[in-house]
Amino acid sequence: MKHKNSHLLVGYWSRLRNGRDVPDQTDIDPRAIKRMLSHVFILDAANPGRPIYRLAGTGLCERFGMELKGTGFLAHWEGQSGIALGSLLKQAQKTRQPVCLSAIGATADCGMVELETILAPITFNGGEPMRFLGLTQVLSDMALLAGRPIAFQRLVASALVREDEPLAAPVHLAPPPPPVQAMRNHPKAPHLRLVVNQDKPADVEVNSEEVLRRMAQLFNGNQ
Repeated sequence: MKHKNSHLLVGYWSRLRNGRDVPDQTDIDPRAIKRMLSHVFILDAANPGRPIYRLAGTGLCERFGMELKGTGFLAHWEGQSGIALGSLLKQAQKTRQPVCLSAIGATADCGMVELETILAPITFNGGEPMRFLGLTQVLSDMALLAGRPIAFQRLVASALVREDEPLAAPVHLAPPPPPVQAMRNHPKAPHLRLVVNQDKPADVEVNSEEVLRRMAQLFNGNQ
């Protein structure tokens, strides 16, 4: 993991377990993750091959240029990446461990950024971990997008996150296909390692108490 907020979310998820394999969605307090709330989301992965956004922060929706709630998580991933992600979600559910994704996001006119996504399995009112608490962060300069929404993502590497041991070997996929030619010049993402990045990430400001109240209702309600 590279982004500080990725470490913070995984640490929060781990503390919420309180002796369980995974925490429950109703345990999540939006105030505890206020700094990153705008880019947090919940996935319904009862069918890991077709995960659905149950809710998504405003910053994440703006990044993709649309309201994400109720839409398919894989809709913004190219085909090969989508197939790999279905298997990764199943693995995370089985092992009860978060997964870290490294990807390249591209606009329709080939503006590109590096993205890091955390998907941490959770239950909802007990039972099996059929949902995920997620967070997506941009690692490179947002100016590269020129204000345009991300049209699709290409998975570069992935690894299960274990706080007390080295990460599993990442899964590397083939270089992205045309027409996004510039992707070929993008440096390969390094193997994911559980180390603290000293670079200060961009702060996410979510100051509205009304937003917090509504997010709390979504986390704890019948969503």
